[in-house]
Amino acid sequence: MQPGTRPQRVGDQIRAELGDLLSRHVKDPGIGFVTVTWVKVSPDLQVARVYYTSLGDDRARRNTARALQRALPFLRREIAVRLRLRRAPELAFTYDESVERGERIEQLLEEIRSADASALDESTPPKPESRDE
Repeated sequence: MQPGTRPQRVGDQIRAELGDLLSRHVKDPGIGFVTVTWVKVSPDLQVARVYYTSLGDDRARRNTARALQRALPFLRREIAVRLRLRRAPELAFTYDESVERGERIEQLLEEIRSADASALDESTPPKPESRDE
């Protein structure tokens, strides 16, 4: 077996279970719309860093972070039960900024493309008019 495959498998299972728990079982209105993007589990399976994204501005993001901290004991207990782990890993929630960074890069690339297209249009000489005689 390759090194590191068990933590990856456990991380994938935790991600799936957290998605279900957050969407169906956690009733805290402060959580809002949360997507668990990735879970990185330590090699000894004791710590699971949960990366998530949420909709809204900075204030909504802070509310979501506080609500996730309030739900942490419930989520950890449910993960232990659902995955039948001897010890439930400590969950640490981290906002995943990669989605926003990706959108910003895409926006910058689009600006470059449009600037290149307009520069190309300006540098192209006008076509001569054809006369039909």
